[in-house]
Formats: sequence, C-alpha cells, structure tokens
Amino acid sequence: MTIRLPGAGGALRAYEPRTEPLASAPGTPFTSRTVFSAAHVVADPFADVSPDSPAAVDWDATLAFRRHLWAHGLGVAEAMDTAQRGMGLDWAGAAELIRRSAAEARAVGGRIACGVGTDQLTGGSLAEIRAAYEEQLAVVEEAGAQAILMASRALAATAKGPENYLEVYGHLLRQAAGPVILHWLGPMFDPALDGYWGSADLDAATDTFLEVIAAHPDKVDGVKISLLDAQREIDLRRRLPRGVRCYTGDDFHYPELIAGDEQGFSHALLGIFDPLGPLAAEAVRVLDTGDVKAFRGLLDPTVELSRHLFQAPTRFYKTGVVFLAWLAGHQTHFTMVGGLQSARSLPHLARAYELADGLGLFPDPRLAEERMRNLLSLYGVNQ
Repeated sequence: MTIRLPGAGGALRAYEPRTEPLASAPGTPFTSRTVFSAAHVVADPFADVSPDSPAAVDWDATLAFRRHLWAHGLGVAEAMDTAQRGMGLDWAGAAELIRRSAAEARAVGGRIACGVGTDQLTGGSLAEIRAAYEEQLAVVEEAGAQAILMASRALAATAKGPENYLEVYGHLLRQAAGPVILHWLGPMFDPALDGYWGSADLDAATDTFLEVIAAHPDKVDGVKISLLDAQREIDLRRRLPRGVRCYTGDDFHYPELIAGDEQGFSHALLGIFDPLGPLAAEAVRVLDTGDVKAFRGLLDPTVELSRHLFQAPTRFYKTGVVFLAWLAGHQTHFTMVGGLQSARSLPHLARAYELADGLGLFPDPRLAEERMRNLLSLYGVNQ
C-alpha cells in the first residue's frame, strides 16, 4: 500500500514504503577507527512541564537507546548538543545524564565520553567561566568518563581575543586527569559561538586552536571538528601533532572524511550516527577489512538523509533525529524536552521518513509506516 506524503509546496505525493529492513546485527569491535555517536535524550511525555521548565527525561528509554548503540560497537558521546544541551537540557539534567550513562557504560562495557561546558552560566568573567568548566569536568571525571571540552557560549561572549581562549583552555588542560577531546562547534550549529577562538576569520581561529593543542599535546586525545567544511577539516587534521586524532563532526561529508586519503583520515563523533547506528557500524567494520569502496557504498547513500536532517537552521537537526528514533521503535512517542518536536515542518519530517525508509533504517517498517500515518492524521492528512 502507498502512503501520501506532503511535499514542500503542500501537494501530496504517493510513496510506497519498503517491507523489509536492512539486515543488521551486533558485531566485533572496530579496529581501524574510533567512532562515537552523539546520542539524543528521550523526554518523559507524561510530565506536566512547559518549554521553560527543567527537562523531564524518561531515563529508562534514554539508557536503553545507549545500550542499543553500544551493542553495535559504537561509543556514546553523552550530553552533547544532540542531547539538546543548551536547547532544553540544562546543566542539572546533563549532570544526571552523565552520571547515569557512565554507570550504564561500566555495566555493559561501553565506551563513553561526556560533554564539559559552562551552561550553568549565561555570562560571567573569565574566572567564573573557568570555575564553571572545572565544576563540569569534575562531574565527568568522577563518573569515570572521558571529557569532551565543549565550546562555551559564555566564553564566546566574554573573551576579548585569542589570548583569553589560550588562558582558559590551557588552565583546563593542565588540570585534566587524562587526555580530553576538544570540540569546535561552528555557528551553524549554535549562532552564539560565532567568532570562537577569538576571530571570525577561520584561518586565524584555526591557528589559535592549534596553538592550544601544541601547548598540551599529551592532554589532547583528539579534536572534534563541526564546521561542515570538509577541506578545512582535512587541512586542520594534517597540522595536528602526531598522536592527536581528528574526530569528524561533519554531518555533510563524513564518508569521505572517515575513509581518508594517503595522508590520513578522520575518526568520528557524529550526531547522524544516532539514527544510522547499525548501518554505520556495519560500514566501519567493512572499512576495518580495508575495503574502502564497499565502505563508501554503504555510507554514501546515507548522506542525502543527513543533509536533509542538518539543513539550516542546522541546530534543529535534533527534531529529525528524535522523530526517526520514534519511527524506529526506540521510544513510544514523538515528544522532546523543551517542546522541540515542533521545530521542523510536516513536509520536512515526511521527507525524513521517506529517506530513512528507503535506506532500510526501520527495524519494523510496518510500525514506522503506522506511526507516520498517525502523525499525518494529526495534521489533517487523510489517507
């Protein structure tokens, strides 16, 4: 049977859903790449909260989704922007998420790294920003997880120039218990981070970023680059000190960046690997055998979906990620903290369903179709 889906112009088009998913199963650990999926949180749909209230999280469903990712060999990047950090999930909620997920990781033997930021603050002095970072770093280290030093809105608003970034990050790296991942999140993901590293000139910003790393290479496991600029990421990774990894955060060009070239490759820390988990894991295991062509054959077809989910305004990609998790049966509802389920249009969600179904991402295509029909009916689309 066909389902009628609305297009961008409002007209309905017929789509015939597939009946069988792609085969996928847990497998052996990866050997050639380190791969993290930035994971979403599942809201509690029965909590009586408003968009301005502290997040109400369904902890059982949230942790179950992380077990799903670990079962396929992926690491979990916790309390990142995919988890609506700073867009519905406040620091108190993020700290609880970190503690619970880190404990779950220990229980199942999963790899986890957690975001460290300054979202207790809306502004503040450099000393207050350092203290906020330190508080969050302590929570992550006490939980036994690796730290990801995230970009700070407060620092972007307060810093007068590159020297302030060098001071703050140098201070944090000196006291970090182990090697951390540095995260450069571009303004397309968060407009408040425009001019990060002290300059809107990306070449100058890159120089400052590399200066931070060069001063403390033993404290930097790797860098996550989320600028949606493949050539800039390639140029930057070629300038990294030996032993410092590049984790691509480029949801537009990840297949080519992970595959790499004769001068190196990127590992991965990606939001798109939330909905792509099993397929992405299969692709990386193929890459482990040295078969780059087959790896690209599996992963290249997913880029159209990723570009769709991450289209501008890119920061609302979380809505599509959670929508696909609902259709895939990982949660019983399409509700998000902060009410962000309303951040994308019905035509956008319909296209996401069509692309994901075409890739075979839904373990139960009939369930996904039923849920898509239910959503359409709420919008007044009669089948």
